[in-house]
Amino acid sequence: MTSIDYDASRTALYTPERQATLFEAGRGYTPTQWAVEAARLAYYRAEESDAEYQRLNAALGCAGFGAPVLLRDHATYAFGSLHTSDGSALLAFRGTQPDEIRHLATNLQAQQTDWSESGGRVHAGFAKAARSVLPQVRDWLGGDARQHSRLIVAGHSLGAALATLAGTVLEPAMLVTLGSPRVGDADFVAALADLHVMRIVDGCDVVTQLPPALSFYAHAGAVTYIRCSDGACVDDPSPSEIDADRVQGRARYATEHAWRPGSVLLRELADHAPINYVRAFF
Repeated sequence: MTSIDYDASRTALYTPERQATLFEAGRGYTPTQWAVEAARLAYYRAEESDAEYQRLNAALGCAGFGAPVLLRDHATYAFGSLHTSDGSALLAFRGTQPDEIRHLATNLQAQQTDWSESGGRVHAGFAKAARSVLPQVRDWLGGDARQHSRLIVAGHSLGAALATLAGTVLEPAMLVTLGSPRVGDADFVAALADLHVMRIVDGCDVVTQLPPALSFYAHAGAVTYIRCSDGACVDDPSPSEIDADRVQGRARYATEHAWRPGSVLLRELADHAPINYVRAFF
């Protein structure tokens, strides 16, 4: 069981950049921990001020990473950083600004387009966003990060979708997604079959259930499911196990959290908060 409390607050969901990093100087972390916390740190507004850039730099430094390189084009944002001892390259994509999460379901109802980079068809909006920043990512990997020992790609929400698309192009050693919507069709998913994909789903998170599977979208990778009951991770549980856990989780949320001032009303949204993903790994 995780030692970090579940956070049902609107602050955790809508402004995750306010929370301090979970990395602590002098402690060792696994690549999975690097990835999940990097997906959360991508919400730090490092592009907006030097103070926020230094805050991100300090957070990454606690885990042994060097100064981040900001990779962005209009609304698409990611950062890259190199581990100072083992040479791992860490690439994290930012998700939808959480204060616009109410629009996400509508945004996901979009047409598909060909993803010529690997095959299959994908969400047109995700494809446009990924293509806008991938040239900068390639320049970084072929330039300052050209000596990297391995590449780890991560993201949360929209950032998870962008990380998934990038995975077909960059072929990372590890692709870690938190709260990812479905990105493309079965042919697109097949292109990721040989990658090490860790697709993490937190309990009732509604974003992971969109767009509906019947709309020609599929998920990439077997699920690592964070149980509502105790916050522990379970690899590839059965649909019936997930359904039963979600029923109990919704009932528990209604009695323990939904009525409290400052809490998100529905567990389906509260479970999407980045901290409620990362807490399962720290």
